[in-house]
Amino acid sequence: MADEHGGRFKLPWTGPARRSPRRAQSASALDWRNTLRSRLLVCAVLLSLWTAAIEARLVYLQVIAHADLMARANRQQLRTVTVAAKRGEIVDRNGHLFAYSVDSDTIAADPSSIDQPDDVAARVCAALDGCDATQRRLMAERLRGKGQFAYLARQVSPDEAARVKSLKIDGVLFFKESRRYYPKKDLAASVLGYVGRDNAGLAGLESTFDQQIRGHEGRLLVQNDARRRVMATREERPATAGDSLELTIDEYLQHVVERELRAGVAENAAAGGTAVILNPQSGEILAMASWPTFNPNEYNASPVPDRRNRAIQDSYEPGSTFKVVTASAAIEEGLIGPDDAIDCSPGYLTFGPRRISDTHHYGVLPFIDVIAKSSNVGAIKVGMKLGRERLGRYISRFGFGQPVAPDFRGENGGLVWNPAQLDASALASVSMGYQVAVTPLQMAAAVSVVANGGEFVEPHVVRAVIRNGRREAVARKVVRRAISSETAATMTTIMEAVVERGTAKGFAQLEGFTVAGKTGTASKIVNNRYSKSDYNASFVGFVPSRKPVVTIVVVIDSPHAHGYYGASVSAPIFKKIAQATLQHLGVPRTVDPDGPVIVAKGGNDMGPTPVFAPKKSLDPSAPLGPVAPLGPGQMPDLRGLSLRAAVRTLTQIGLTTRSEGSGLVLEQSLEPGAPIGDASGVVLKLGRLAATHAGGTRP
Repeated sequence: MADEHGGRFKLPWTGPARRSPRRAQSASALDWRNTLRSRLLVCAVLLSLWTAAIEARLVYLQVIAHADLMARANRQQLRTVTVAAKRGEIVDRNGHLFAYSVDSDTIAADPSSIDQPDDVAARVCAALDGCDATQRRLMAERLRGKGQFAYLARQVSPDEAARVKSLKIDGVLFFKESRRYYPKKDLAASVLGYVGRDNAGLAGLESTFDQQIRGHEGRLLVQNDARRRVMATREERPATAGDSLELTIDEYLQHVVERELRAGVAENAAAGGTAVILNPQSGEILAMASWPTFNPNEYNASPVPDRRNRAIQDSYEPGSTFKVVTASAAIEEGLIGPDDAIDCSPGYLTFGPRRISDTHHYGVLPFIDVIAKSSNVGAIKVGMKLGRERLGRYISRFGFGQPVAPDFRGENGGLVWNPAQLDASALASVSMGYQVAVTPLQMAAAVSVVANGGEFVEPHVVRAVIRNGRREAVARKVVRRAISSETAATMTTIMEAVVERGTAKGFAQLEGFTVAGKTGTASKIVNNRYSKSDYNASFVGFVPSRKPVVTIVVVIDSPHAHGYYGASVSAPIFKKIAQATLQHLGVPRTVDPDGPVIVAKGGNDMGPTPVFAPKKSLDPSAPLGPVAPLGPGQMPDLRGLSLRAAVRTLTQIGLTTRSEGSGLVLEQSLEPGAPIGDASGVVLKLGRLAATHAGGTRP
């Protein structure tokens, strides 16, 4: 089409504008960037969300659930093992071992690592000695548990542990435990007691002093890998050993007492027995034995009654040995003297329907013979004169009715009446040793009051505690003065008469030594009635009587072979124990001691002979009275006395005696009135005195 000027006319463009190549290229570049930008934005958002999620998870794990996750990790990877401390040793007074601890193997398992508990239990049980079906079932039950630790066998032998290790069972663990070992087996078992598998004392001294002996347990941290294998261990707290105990017990004397007690119980067909050796001056227990006994290494193999310490746990009615208390109280109160006469006729007393009799009709006896012959009637009359209040007071002074030795846990305090509740019949019973219950240790401590001059000294069995290498000795403890020294000396004379001419004559006498003692026989209560076949036979005494070294008590339960009296059953056991004890302790004879060994000069092998005081004629008509008192340090005149009276006099002033011949004292090696000086012994010549008559003399 042409326009008005004749040229070509162009119509306006109404379609899409056409781009230039450059502008099209620029627009294409912008489209790519926009796409990339949007994609990056999406990725950034996703990355931010992912990062936020991770951070949120980390915050949850590290902050919110941190404590719980750490605990779970520790349970899976870490295990705390308690390391038992070694118990302190127990030794006798000479350092001989009674008890010590050794390491033993223990087998355990992690139940979570055991897939077949029945099979594992069967294999482990087959490798152990003496493992029966019951033990195998118990192992299987423990392995099926949900915990991470279970015991399979504790304190096994090294051979058993090696056999189980050779099975190479995953999840079965091995470690060391401390085990108590008693090398002397049953020696002093009732005194020592025993220890359980958890290293805790269960009886005896092991229980009483458990806190001191046990020490302090340690802690060991064990780190495991995913297969429960140990990777590392760390000691968090080391175990510390416990204190050691040094006892007053003498191992040799303990052996002697147990040997003689066991033989005495068997010989008398008895149910059991107990014996104690006590130092009356210091209160130290030198030996304490019970029969039957047990092996503390295998205490579960013995019945519970055999594990009792009869000396402190079993109470009994002492019978006539208790008359020592009645007599001491009466003499101390000035109510009677040893030579005062007591009418024991007609041989019995009645209290309503009750009748108390003597074994013999003694008639009139001096008080010394009331005790020597053990007259119930005479003792009751003295008790009645004493009265319930005063008798009760002396019973407490002598330590009855209360525990006397704090070294023993579970000690029986015995049983005594409240004095206000004693009627005439009960007072009569108590006066002769019935209706009162005592322990053998209480009786030994009470008689030691007489032996040491009147003091009640607390018995103890621990001589020293060894702590951190330092020895801390246990001091002698005087609880109270029970009687005066004068009363104790008088009672010693009375108790000597028991052995010399009383109920113990021929049963408790020791060659070369003076002995003071008392017999006792008491019916046992069976089904709330006094038995006519079961008795407690006892004897208690001290030697040498004038300078006592030991107090010994022997109680035999229900003898049925050779009678049941304390004299015939218990006194012979006392005699054998006393002989061995005096020999072991090196106590010199108080009657006819061995002379000194003197080296002669000039080849005279015979040695010097004793030099006697010049002969001095005795007036045959002079009465043979007591020794005339002389000044201190002077030799008394013993001529005309019996050997026994002369020995008693010399032992009181600290001299030993050797005699030649028989009869009365005719000559003495130290002249009467001469200074004793450093002399340690006196030689006496014995013979018969010539009697003067109107028609001359006769031998």
